Amino acid sequence: MEQKLQTLRTKLKDVSNLERAAEVLAWDQQVNMPSGGVAARAEQLATLQTLAHELFTRDEVGLLLEDLAGADWPAASDEAALIKVTRREYDHARKLTPELVAQMSRTFSLGQQVWEQAKHEANFAPFQGTLEKIVDLNIQVAEAYGYETCIYDALLDLFEPGMKTAQVNTVFDELKATLVPLVQTISERVDLVDDSLLKQNYPVGAQWDFGLEVLQAIGFDLRRGRQDKSTHPFTISFSVNDVRLTTRLTENSFPSSLFSTLHEGGHGMYEQNVAVHFDGTPLMGGTSLGVHESQSRLWENVLGRSYEFWQFYYPQLQACFPAQLGQATLDNFYRAINKVEPSLVRVEADEVTYNLHIFLRFELEQELLAGRLKVADLPAAWNAKMQSYLGLTPPHDGLGVLQDIHWSGGLMGYFPTYTLGNVMSCQFYNQTLHDIPDLKAQFQRGEFGALLAWFRQHIHQHGRKFTANELIQQITGADGLDAQPYLTYIKQKFGQIYGV
Repeated sequence: MEQKLQTLRTKLKDVSNLERAAEVLAWDQQVNMPSGGVAARAEQLATLQTLAHELFTRDEVGLLLEDLAGADWPAASDEAALIKVTRREYDHARKLTPELVAQMSRTFSLGQQVWEQAKHEANFAPFQGTLEKIVDLNIQVAEAYGYETCIYDALLDLFEPGMKTAQVNTVFDELKATLVPLVQTISERVDLVDDSLLKQNYPVGAQWDFGLEVLQAIGFDLRRGRQDKSTHPFTISFSVNDVRLTTRLTENSFPSSLFSTLHEGGHGMYEQNVAVHFDGTPLMGGTSLGVHESQSRLWENVLGRSYEFWQFYYPQLQACFPAQLGQATLDNFYRAINKVEPSLVRVEADEVTYNLHIFLRFELEQELLAGRLKVADLPAAWNAKMQSYLGLTPPHDGLGVLQDIHWSGGLMGYFPTYTLGNVMSCQFYNQTLHDIPDLKAQFQRGEFGALLAWFRQHIHQHGRKFTANELIQQITGADGLDAQPYLTYIKQKFGQIYGV
């Protein structure tokens, strides 16, 4: 069996190498590539991804998996996990034809440029036809994978293995019951917090330098990773020793850059700390997108917007921007970076209103995939939900239906993972506070190694070996998702800031 296992690993490594090569091209497309290269890049990506799919779905891989599944591997072993996860991926991949894979690759690659131009023009019409193709392709994928009651289940399962739409709806309903009225209450007190100090001119070079210093301090290894600039911040991993982040810089909005860097840093540290022997196998990477988001949202918000974090870093930030912050107190700065105010843009949203943006997207995706909403009617539906949840109507499509890159890249079923990550972040964080009682005092001293080491031990090193529910149970003892730790955190933090 050891020889067959080694043969399987060799074949998986070849597949991984093709997939990583495609991801290098995808990274380059968003960071460096001139706009004129899009059509050729779409063909290059289609070729690589089709080759990877054909190599992975060969009969001999299935025969190896069948033989290896019959071996007496210990249930908790890496070998058992590799066979289980690979079998799941193999069965999924076999349901898609090479032609469909190639068509998806071309459409999603070209779609990003079409979206970017439409967003620049603040006009949905040029993107409508492309999005119709993208929705149709996602429906084809969902039908190929199969589902019992809800088409959305098939796509959600790609990002949150084993999770059902009904489970997400239950958690979201619990969150809505608290967050929607809380937003309304705070909105009546919005003037209690002044964030004008954040909207001054902050030279982008100094923003970049400060963000990079913090990124290294929290534990992102620049010997095995790098940060660049892109329109929409993202993280991509080619191996545990080559993890790429991007951020964006805006002169009159300092938090946009720093908190994007912290967010992507959370993703990047997860990827850098997966067990190195998982590289080149389906166990590489994070357990699920929700668990991945638990890391990015924790470093960005639970730590990065905490009072303890800024007790250490605020004097350094003042030294970088004396004209902007020299006369502002730590208390004023802390309240400013945690100001709650309904806004049009998800990635700039505060912790309290952020999830309302996710509820909106989750509901619209379900309607699109079920055929109850036409793509042509999406802008109006978007605006109606924005008004319902946040009391705002976008002035144009660029600040409305076009603001996210995800749909242009084919990602449907993805958005719920942001809120699931928020929920998990507090479940995990509560356990870190239990295990490391002086953790907040360490933050006050600018020490983050213990927190990263805890995550490395309990989450990062395992890659995709466990499901999200298994990790939650192992770490916290809970049976699965529990919204209460997150709601308690939100109510305590913002109740103190706004006196509610």
